[in-house]
Amino acid sequence: MTTELRSLRPDEWDRWFRMLEVAFGGVAESPQWRARYRELTEFERSVGVWDGDTCVGASGAFSFRMTVPGGASVPTAGVTMVGVLPTHRRRGILRSMMRRQLDNLRERGEPLAALTASEPVIYGRFGYGVASEQLSAEIDTARVRLDVPEGTGRVRLRLTEPDSVREECEAVYAAAVPTRPGMLARMPGWDQVPLLDPEQDRAGASPLQCVVAESGGRVTGFARYAVRPDWDASGANGAVLLRDLYAPDPAVYAALWQFLLDIDLTSRIEVRSSPADAPWRHLVSDVRRCGLRVRDGVHLRLVDVGRALELRSYARELDTVLDVTDPFCPWNEGSWRLAADSKGASCERTTAPAELALSVNDLASAYLGGTSLAALAGTGRVRELRPGALAAASAAFHSDVAPWLPHGF
Repeated sequence: MTTELRSLRPDEWDRWFRMLEVAFGGVAESPQWRARYRELTEFERSVGVWDGDTCVGASGAFSFRMTVPGGASVPTAGVTMVGVLPTHRRRGILRSMMRRQLDNLRERGEPLAALTASEPVIYGRFGYGVASEQLSAEIDTARVRLDVPEGTGRVRLRLTEPDSVREECEAVYAAAVPTRPGMLARMPGWDQVPLLDPEQDRAGASPLQCVVAESGGRVTGFARYAVRPDWDASGANGAVLLRDLYAPDPAVYAALWQFLLDIDLTSRIEVRSSPADAPWRHLVSDVRRCGLRVRDGVHLRLVDVGRALELRSYARELDTVLDVTDPFCPWNEGSWRLAADSKGASCERTTAPAELALSVNDLASAYLGGTSLAALAGTGRVRELRPGALAAASAAFHSDVAPWLPHGF
């Protein structure tokens, strides 16, 4: 088989994107989503693999900035649009695309790459590790009540069209980004993505709705949601489908949740994605009635180990030597001395004896502070080479706030 891997040209986009639709089951995206993906595509960061005139493989990346522990906003490649036609699998096409992409990211100086995996088993061989979790839930609002903080009842809420308050809601989102590792700063054009609401994707639900909290003429929090009506023999049994909710103030946050619980003719709230430590878990009266489910969130790749470790801060003072294995990106292999504290870090090559040995995958899993090195050591994948080194490093890498990727790409 002879194939050609090359950068995507604008005139090839339709065939390239249709190949991705086929690779993911063949269902065509809505015209709205196709138009938005076309607008957001960074052609210089997208590649296609061609067998003659047929596109048989694709990959791409978006230019993002991700919050890391300490609040820094770090350049991050959002790896996306990865697929291979069923006729051309197991021929090295995916590997060749990942090879080219990671080499390019290194040349661009991007220390991190991130993705959401359709199948989590795929990306470990390319150095990715699961660095965050996302919590989904189905809250039984007929049986669950909220224990709300003082002042919740005084919060003023207003229903409005989502697009009419887009800028105000984006300001609330932007204020939240530095407070949680894993969150993404919205790049140009991405503020429109949360408002996409094609009718063909609603599955019987209402158009997207929005409720905002206001104080002094300013939006201080918001929730976007839809309602899917349903009836059974006992009466109304609709669902509130929560898309996103942001509010920095506890009373505003609780007021928005109370509003969702009280929507008429519904008996449950379906939460698609929430941080693992979301405050609403501690407001509900009966967490067993919330149908909690945890799954993998962002898969992270340290493209440049030294720079990535320098760009975050650490919960405790740390001075250790890490022996890192990285067969797919051998420039990361070897021993690194990490000297760090809450203000910053330095990470340089060293010949000093290693104190911890681990793969770049496990280092990526621990990087955002949600997975402890101690837990990974329990699998045998992180090895302590000096007594006490594991406890010190595990504590230093910890984040008090669970990492969370707020949306896919």
